[in-house]
Amino acid sequence: ERPYPCSDCGKSFRDSYTYNHHRLVHTGEKPYTCSDCSRSFSCSSTLNLHRRTHTGEKPFCCADCSKSFSQSSTLTQHVRSHTGEKPYHCGDCSKSFSGSFALAQH
Repeated sequence: ERPYPCSDCGKSFRDSYTYNHHRLVHTGEKPYTCSDCSRSFSCSSTLNLHRRTHTGEKPFCCADCSKSFSQSSTLTQHVRSHTGEKPYHCGDCSKSFSGSFALAQH
């Protein structure tokens, strides 16, 4: 059950927290500000990821080559360079890609 519908786009949510977070998409509100550069974000989690650009923290390490990354999603895509996995398939031709960005560019 999703009792929290968005009046702007009709998308529904299971809890008020997720609904209120979604509302920021429509309001453009960015209440989380980086103390280092004053850049603002709508999500605290996005601010936390951004902070790594200042600290240089890279907690996600590749088991194959020891290269480190600031985001788990970047590590996931990097690992595909070792495995050859290409899970993103073009609907118009037979080409496959390791990341969604590469598919979109295609």
